[in-house]
Amino acid sequence: MSSRTLSATLALVAAASAVLAAPTSTASASPPGTKDVTAVLFEWNFDSVAKECTSTLGPAGYGYVQVSPPAEHIQGAQWWTSYQPVSYKIAGRLGNTTDFTDMVTACHNAGVKVVVDTVINHMSAGSGTGTGGSSYSKYDYPGLYSSNDLNDCTTTINDYTDRTNVQNCELVELADLDTGEEYVRAAIAGYMNTLLGHGVDGFRIDAAKHIPAGDLAAIKSRLSNPDAYWKQEVIHGSGEAVQPTEYTGNGDVQEFRYAYDLKRVFNSENLAYLKNYGEGWGYMGSGVSGVFVDNHDTERNGSTLSYKDDANYTLANVFMLAWPYGAPDINSGYEWSDYDAGPPNGGTVNACWQDGWKCQHAWPEIKSMVAFRNATRGEPVTNWWDNGGDAIAFGRGGKGYVAVNHESSALSRTYQTSLPAGTYCDVQSNTTVTVNGSGQFTATLGSNTALAIHADKSSC
Repeated sequence: MSSRTLSATLALVAAASAVLAAPTSTASASPPGTKDVTAVLFEWNFDSVAKECTSTLGPAGYGYVQVSPPAEHIQGAQWWTSYQPVSYKIAGRLGNTTDFTDMVTACHNAGVKVVVDTVINHMSAGSGTGTGGSSYSKYDYPGLYSSNDLNDCTTTINDYTDRTNVQNCELVELADLDTGEEYVRAAIAGYMNTLLGHGVDGFRIDAAKHIPAGDLAAIKSRLSNPDAYWKQEVIHGSGEAVQPTEYTGNGDVQEFRYAYDLKRVFNSENLAYLKNYGEGWGYMGSGVSGVFVDNHDTERNGSTLSYKDDANYTLANVFMLAWPYGAPDINSGYEWSDYDAGPPNGGTVNACWQDGWKCQHAWPEIKSMVAFRNATRGEPVTNWWDNGGDAIAFGRGGKGYVAVNHESSALSRTYQTSLPAGTYCDVQSNTTVTVNGSGQFTATLGSNTALAIHADKSSC
C-alpha cells in the first residue's frame, strides 16, 4: 500500500506474545539461490494461488509468490478493505486458516516460496464487525489492542518533512499502532510467528515508512526465524524526513524510483539511457532493492506503467527481468476502471484472462523471461548496443542475450554476443536463432518486440 493512498493493515494471530515453533521452510535475508522473481498475485484467494503455484509458477521458475493480507479485515467489496485489519485471525475474503496452510503446502511442493503482504503499521478507520465476526471500533480491538496501544496523534499525516508526523500520526485516518510499545511489538511478532509456523518464507512490510526502522528491527528480533525474507515498502521522496536507506539493515527495501523512471523512459525518453540502470541512477544497492514495473497502488495512481500501457508495459517487464538489478516483482491483478473495485468473483480465479483477471505473470513474453533470469543469474552485462534511441541489446555474460526494439519500425541487424556457437530458442517468439563461431547472429525485430536467448534453452 502506498504511503499516500488508501490501503491498510495487519492480519492474523491470537496470542499477542506467542512465539511458535520454527517454520517448516525458511528464506534468507534476500531472495536466495537461482530464483529471485516474485509473482504478486494481488487479491487472489488462497485456493486459486495454490492452483497457480502448481500449474504455472513452479514450472515457469518463479521463486516466490506474494499473497495479499490474510487477516480478518473490515467488510466491503473494495480491494483496500484487505488492508484494514481488525484482528489477527485468518478470516478474510481470501480464505481461512485451512485454505492458507493448504496453499503454502501446494506452493512449496511446486518449488515456490510464499511471501505474505503484512500490514503492521495500523488498524482500521472505523467501527463495525469484521469479516470473521469480530466487533471493533477504530481505537478498540477487543482482546488485541486498546487506545493505550495506539499513538497519541490522531490527526492525518500532512507533513512528510516531519519524521514525527510521518511515523506517529494516522495514514489516511487509519488507527496508528504504537510500535515503540513492548506489548505492540510482541503482538505483531506473535502474528508474524503464527504465519511462520504455517510455513511462510517471508514478508512484505506494508507502509514500513510509517514505522521507525528501529521498531521494525525490534519486532524482527522476536521472530522464530529472524532471517526470514523481508521486503519493506518505503517510498522515496526528495527532501522527506524518512528515507529508504534507513531500512536496509532489516532486509530488502522496495525501490520505487526504479518503477517511476521506467515509465518515463518507455513513454517519452530513449531506452539507450538504460545502459547504467540501477546504482548508476542513484538507486540503492542491487542486493537490498526490491523492484517492479508496477504494483497495486502505482497502477491505480498513475505513477508507473500498468497493463493499460500495452507494449510499453510488456517490454518494461521484459527489460526488468533481463537486467541484473534488484529482486523483481511481477504484479498480477485484474482489470479495473473504478479505483476502488475489488477482485472479480471475490478473489476466485477460475481461469486466467477470464472475468477480468489479467494474469500478467503468465503473459508469454513475461513468463518466458523468468527462466532467462534464472539462467543468467550472477552474470554481468556484456556486449551492450544501442542506436541512441529506442533500440537496445545486451548480453548476460556467456549465458544469455536480449534485444528490445521499441522503435516505430522493424529493425534488422547483426548482434555480437558472448554466447558459444550453437542454436538457441528465442523465448519471445518461440523461433530458433543461430549463433556463429564469432558469437554473432542476425535477426529482424518488429516494432515493439523483443528477442531473448539463453543457454538453458537450445530448442523451441
